[in-house]
Amino acid sequence: MGSPGGPGKLFIPTAPDKGSFPLDREGVCKKTLTDYLTCLARNNSKTEPCREQVKGYLECRMDNGLMEREELSKLGFKDDTSKSVRNS
Repeated sequence: MGSPGGPGKLFIPTAPDKGSFPLDREGVCKKTLTDYLTCLARNNSKTEPCREQVKGYLECRMDNGLMEREELSKLGFKDDTSKSVRNS
């Protein structure tokens, strides 16, 4: 048994493209996450009907410093740039 990647290979982790995605340990966005997951359950895991809920969840995370502020258009919401890049 060797290390993953074979003998002499050293795994060097790299940071995610958009930085870290901290856990919401205090549950400040738990309601918006629950709303999104409930919507997914009602819609057989189809994401399109739940766009408003996921947008609310991402905005909550940005508002509470759990992810960097980003334009919604860069997060896949091409049709809506409202509420994007707010100055905190």
